[in-house]
Amino acid sequence: MPSKETSAQHFLELIRQSRRGKFKVYIGMSAGVGKTYRMLQEARTLLRNGVDVKIGYIETHQRAETHALLEGLPEIPRRHLFYKGKHLEEMDLQAILNLHPEVVIVDELAHTNIEGSKHEKRWQDVVDILDAGINVISAVNIQHIDGLQEEIKNITGVQVSERIPDTVLQQADEVVNIDLTADELITRLKEGKIYAPEKIAIALNNFFQPEKILQLRELALKEVATQVERKIETELPRTAQLRSERFLACISTNHDTAKKVIRKTARLAAYYHSRWYLLYVQTPKENSDRIGLAAQRHLINNFKLATELGGEVVKVKGDNIARAIIAVAEEKNITTICIGKPHFNLLGIILSTAVFNQLLNKLSQSDTDIVILS
Repeated sequence: MPSKETSAQHFLELIRQSRRGKFKVYIGMSAGVGKTYRMLQEARTLLRNGVDVKIGYIETHQRAETHALLEGLPEIPRRHLFYKGKHLEEMDLQAILNLHPEVVIVDELAHTNIEGSKHEKRWQDVVDILDAGINVISAVNIQHIDGLQEEIKNITGVQVSERIPDTVLQQADEVVNIDLTADELITRLKEGKIYAPEKIAIALNNFFQPEKILQLRELALKEVATQVERKIETELPRTAQLRSERFLACISTNHDTAKKVIRKTARLAAYYHSRWYLLYVQTPKENSDRIGLAAQRHLINNFKLATELGGEVVKVKGDNIARAIIAVAEEKNITTICIGKPHFNLLGIILSTAVFNQLLNKLSQSDTDIVILS
């Protein structure tokens, strides 16, 4: 039984959650896709419907179409300060908290505040606003998410300094992707809708290249899909959850069979637009000092192949293969386990091999399927 203190603390957390403001984030693959434009459109719609919405901070970058949407929207004046001899403006956090609108629009979520501000980062200001019970609509580009920095640097060659922790997006009640094709984005750039004319040629030769845009677009789409999946898993009752397909490919050191299992599982996962994992259970007799160099090399190549085909490699040690497969399947919410076709009669395996017997007995109690791939 939980203690009275534990129960009271849990109840207090529930109260705080109910009082906390709702948080919506627009995410995009780059500048110029229309995040700020969409936020202002939404603000205008809310205002027409009688919602007390105010602009906490917006950055139009002098884009005419976006700037026009500001007309008639109530703005909270910014803080004006001098820093290192320059006149600068910042969002006025205290003014927002004092006015306490129903909804506030806060652009540039990854922005670094001027030295001397209450918080170092704007996303920390947003946390304060949410904790005060004010709803927030904000925006961020995919390259500002901290956990994606390695991929971003590989794509763009740039180390991004302004970032938000992954946990900030995880706190969002809604994450919406603003999507454009590479051609549409480049057309907007050439038409002068993103940067000033003198910056267009530089942008085309650096960041705004079709192959880079395509990779960033994929990252943005995946990030939003992950957030939606997490929301389903954490917020829907288990009985109401739509169980998404997840595949687990199980391989051994048998190189030829392993390659077939990997490729066929990857194709199945692609068909269902689902995640998949590669599992290798290293038994004591398969320790690196007990198998040949050729087998080790094949194993590494198979791990690489799985990664290239979009799988996530899981390596575990254990002397009970069935137990290891079951444990990983439960941990990863696997719907289908894929194994290679045995070299001898399958019925004989089921009847005489403890591994498959244990596996099938366990799977019969769950909704997990097992597929034998030829």
